[in-house]
Amino acid sequence: MKTVVYVPLDDRPANLDDVIVQGKAAGLHIVAPNLNDIENRLDSEKSVDGTMLLGTSTPTYGKPSQIRDFIRKHAAAADGFVISADMLAYGGLIGSRQLRDHGGANYPDYDAETTALLDVIREIKENYPRKPVYVMDTIMRLATTSFADGLTLDAYNESRTLMQQPRKAFTAFEDIIAGYNVSPDGVEYGDTTYFDKSRYYNTRQHKFKSNRYILERLAREGYIDFLAVGVDDANTQGVQINEIRYVEQRINEWLGGIDGQNPERAIILPDADGLGHSLVARMANQLHRRGKKTTYGVTYYGPHGSTIINTYEYMDVHQNLVRHVDIVGGKLVTDSASPEVEAETETAAASVTRESGVGNPGNETDGFSVDSELDRMTGQSAGTAKHRYPDLSIIAITAENRIQEAMAHLASNGEKGVPTLVIDFVGKGPANPAVAEALLDSPHTGKLLGYSAWNTPGNKIGMAVGMGQSRYAFLTTESHPRALAKAMDAQGSLLFKRFLKDYYYKAVAIADIRTYSRAHALYTNVATLSDQNMLLFNSAEDYAYLQRLLRDLMQTHTAALGAKPAFAAGSKAIFRICHGDAFYAEYLRTELAYDNPDFIWWRAFEITLSPQAKLK
Repeated sequence: MKTVVYVPLDDRPANLDDVIVQGKAAGLHIVAPNLNDIENRLDSEKSVDGTMLLGTSTPTYGKPSQIRDFIRKHAAAADGFVISADMLAYGGLIGSRQLRDHGGANYPDYDAETTALLDVIREIKENYPRKPVYVMDTIMRLATTSFADGLTLDAYNESRTLMQQPRKAFTAFEDIIAGYNVSPDGVEYGDTTYFDKSRYYNTRQHKFKSNRYILERLAREGYIDFLAVGVDDANTQGVQINEIRYVEQRINEWLGGIDGQNPERAIILPDADGLGHSLVARMANQLHRRGKKTTYGVTYYGPHGSTIINTYEYMDVHQNLVRHVDIVGGKLVTDSASPEVEAETETAAASVTRESGVGNPGNETDGFSVDSELDRMTGQSAGTAKHRYPDLSIIAITAENRIQEAMAHLASNGEKGVPTLVIDFVGKGPANPAVAEALLDSPHTGKLLGYSAWNTPGNKIGMAVGMGQSRYAFLTTESHPRALAKAMDAQGSLLFKRFLKDYYYKAVAIADIRTYSRAHALYTNVATLSDQNMLLFNSAEDYAYLQRLLRDLMQTHTAALGAKPAFAAGSKAIFRICHGDAFYAEYLRTELAYDNPDFIWWRAFEITLSPQAKLK
């Protein structure tokens, strides 16, 4: 089993727990830092006056120096590295946007402590030049963090509104960081009420200097093999746009990109919490398949992704999907909603398929053999998938009235053994109930290699494509029955979790949590916001009740989900792909430890959730 040193964006499940399980499903041993060193939490203390909340304080951020030590300690034993620059330099995502009194000195000597931390990336590449080093970085989001360092939801709303106002276009680095507050007509924006605008701009300056340092001093000089830059909480206009265009130009100039992107060296796109999934998938593809391109086809059921731009993103859904496929080491070659694109790419894509040896019975991939023990464990193969093309099929659902067509496509793929991913773009944050129920009523859903309906389109794409790519890389190269069986349970558990969390929690159970929390708020001025920090805004007794309520609800929903055709005992999942043929395992049971679910950040939005699936 290959070992990957993984430094997450923070310790939320999307960035840590799920990525570790994804790695197991792909035959990777993910080594992450000590939880105490990557812990991120909102404010844990408060000041009050009767039933009025006066303020909050004391958040928790990760420990950058400990992260550097962790990387050094495990470097020799690692086969590859996936590193969050935000955790390494700032202690995590919320730490990277902590308001500052100073924006740092002139670049590149803006902060010796920060650059010394980032230079551990240079150090490991110099010491281990053959080991792949992948880095994820973020462009600072528009809004401040609610209930961290005393900042309120009013500060979040005011900052996001101001920061998405158009800015004067600048191209020079110094002009960009000096012009954050300048409107297109050259006039400065006015004062703020709920947050300190100057300190915000200091933070933005410091973070953007780090963005440039990573690009120029690490990626450009070859110390980073692949860089994924995520734009967190974005918009089609505003304070980020000059930064985005600057990064795109530097990718062109320094890293050989075209139109601001280079699939072999650096990609910038709207996402943050899906980057861990994406880069671990690229690592799986590199370690298992030596980086051979995986071909993808996408079919939209509803409006084409090129017509959809989410409120929190600057790039349309289709562009975002293409760029995520680039990150994981794939190539989008067919787009059923654009026949002319499919025709133009068919010849090139067929060449990629022949080159990869996947889906081509005339070209054996390393290590492929079907022995009698594997036949006994997996049963009969699909026997019909080896002539398919492309390698992975993405079913992108963008309209509720197209669900039945999407289900017919899923059924066809399932019957043929075609590796498939489903992304629910109908749900605006959680899963859409109609889409989720249709999927769960299909016995082919348990065969999916990837699925997500969680949060923004970028997050959904990163998680689903990351799951699918990493799993595919493993399924097409691994032949040892025990390794396949161990990974199968991880894959089943992660797929089951996506439905349990994205649908049963985020679209169903969360309503009961929020209703109770708000009805029992301690402070009148945050009654409608109490579920954003229940540890502080509800009593200890009510917080304990909310934990029990969560656990009771998730036991009920786990049982319901486990009885659905997608995951019921006897339902099938893809166990292995050999010479294009799919072999299957069967679901035996699914369960969730009663005390497992919890509110990791003390808010209703995010919970820990680790169901376990067993297959054979």
